[in-house]
Amino acid sequence: MPTTERYQGTEVGGLSSIDRVPGTDRFLCISDDHRVGRPRFYELRLDLSKFKRTPTPGHEGVEFLAVTPLRGPAGEHYAQYLVDPEGLRIDAARQRIYWSGEGMRKAVKFVAPSVRVIGLDGQERTEWLPPEAYIPAGSVAGTEPGDRGVRDNLGFESLTLTPDGKALWTATEVALTQDDEPPTLTTGSQARLLSFDAETGRPGAEFVYTVEPLPVPANPPSAFAVNGLVELLALDGQRFLALERSYSQGGMTPGVSATTGKPTGNVIRLFLIDTASATNVAGWPSLRGREARAVSKRLLLDLTTLHNDDGSPLALDNVEGLSWGPELDGKRTLLLVSDNDFSGHRQTHFIALVLDGAL
Repeated sequence: MPTTERYQGTEVGGLSSIDRVPGTDRFLCISDDHRVGRPRFYELRLDLSKFKRTPTPGHEGVEFLAVTPLRGPAGEHYAQYLVDPEGLRIDAARQRIYWSGEGMRKAVKFVAPSVRVIGLDGQERTEWLPPEAYIPAGSVAGTEPGDRGVRDNLGFESLTLTPDGKALWTATEVALTQDDEPPTLTTGSQARLLSFDAETGRPGAEFVYTVEPLPVPANPPSAFAVNGLVELLALDGQRFLALERSYSQGGMTPGVSATTGKPTGNVIRLFLIDTASATNVAGWPSLRGREARAVSKRLLLDLTTLHNDDGSPLALDNVEGLSWGPELDGKRTLLLVSDNDFSGHRQTHFIALVLDGAL
């Protein structure tokens, strides 16, 4: 979908997550539009039979149905830049929605990452805070001795609810400032997975997740580049699908953007991870100097290998959302969505993948 798309007076963009309304062809997508303090979620219908493998922008099979603003406990709109919504999951059994806020580490303000519980009307019921290790403190850059917590714009991007409804999981996009450095072309980064009890909101188990090194160099080498864990999807209580998204400015990735005619610089990879043999690091103020077994990982799909029907490589954008979709020809599907950052150089992509076999 082109960035110019609008719905009910809102600019459609910033779609950082997607989750299916159980038993329907409807989905919810959160919009992290914190520029003017109007974050919101959309309800939309997806018809996979109308999806096309084409580099040409369009929105066949995508129908927006409603938009709901996210509001504070008293029904107020959030102040500008106070929240940065990223993950969203529906809890049909409890008739509520969860969304994760990334937190903030800026000169003007430090904000803790968190998970908020809201009603179906978008109004906040309560906020769950993580352990102290995640809460930003110290320097803005996060590079000084004694600094603690999430890095700016690299906090709780992901969110998933286990199938039994007992636990909610999120993760930092890269390592906490006191744990490790962000990824480079030669080294990964020790991010943390964190669970919350879905009934009480109390933090629980924590595990180390090793984010992959940067897959593509920036051009020039000094330009911005990042790789991070942006979404989780629980298969059961210990196995998850994990989505890593990298961006290297000027990076030579397959395919060219329909808006710029240049490579997007994005690489999207889907992993299967298992926490069964990982070390529970709950209560550890820092990982530095300590031995911890990370979760196991197996690459399922590098989306840069996909092609359109005309043979051109799929030009990936800033994919950040992952959800189960409806069955297609008797097989399970996964739905992905990209966050266009409200930029004319980016697009909102909806991607459907068919699972050929069991996980």
